[in-house]
Amino acid sequence: MGGGIIGLVLGLIAVVLIHQATAQTVRVVGDSTGWTVPKGGAAFYSEWASKFNFSIGDYLIFLFWQRLTLGRTCSVQEVPKGSFDECNGHNTTHYAIITGPTTVKLDTVGMHYFICTFDNHCLQGQKLAVNVTVTVSNNTPNDNAMSPSSNAAQPPTRTPPASRGDACARTPANSLSSSPPIICDGSSSTLTPSSSTLLMAILYVTLYTIVMNTCFR
Repeated sequence: MGGGIIGLVLGLIAVVLIHQATAQTVRVVGDSTGWTVPKGGAAFYSEWASKFNFSIGDYLIFLFWQRLTLGRTCSVQEVPKGSFDECNGHNTTHYAIITGPTTVKLDTVGMHYFICTFDNHCLQGQKLAVNVTVTVSNNTPNDNAMSPSSNAAQPPTRTPPASRGDACARTPANSLSSSPPIICDGSSSTLTPSSSTLLMAILYVTLYTIVMNTCFR
């Protein structure tokens, strides 16, 4: 009875999490399968990744756990392409994460490769490659910015000090500055999950770990 209630609670949380993840770019690797040796081999995670467009700021949640009686059963390690192909976790600057579940932020453009370094799991298909692209900026072009020709034809004019809102709106997007550009409305050019989404993700993976450690002792 207790297991059924716990399963129902986890199921409801999973539904909410997946619903928010779709909008907030927080993705559970493998969906309900999680991070494990897939039955379909390496094609399973390849097909999973092909369903999404990954951008800078996206989060990947790797669902795996440590059974208290068995010790470590999985890991996550980001590796270069050669190590990914050979399932070799030694030629990399990233440490293997052996405590799950874990969350990884995609913060650079290009291909990202992940493998499980435990036993021969990678050779059996527990490996993931995702292509991260640049997030399209929501900022609109500056209407007040002058073109080079108009700047050369007109002498500079003095303008009264602008308010904070005006200053933000008139700041050129490509200006060089020692500090990051000011964003007046709180928007960002990267897609990051909201605090509620991260809270749901943390709650879900925490309950997931507790249940799995309790049920599989």
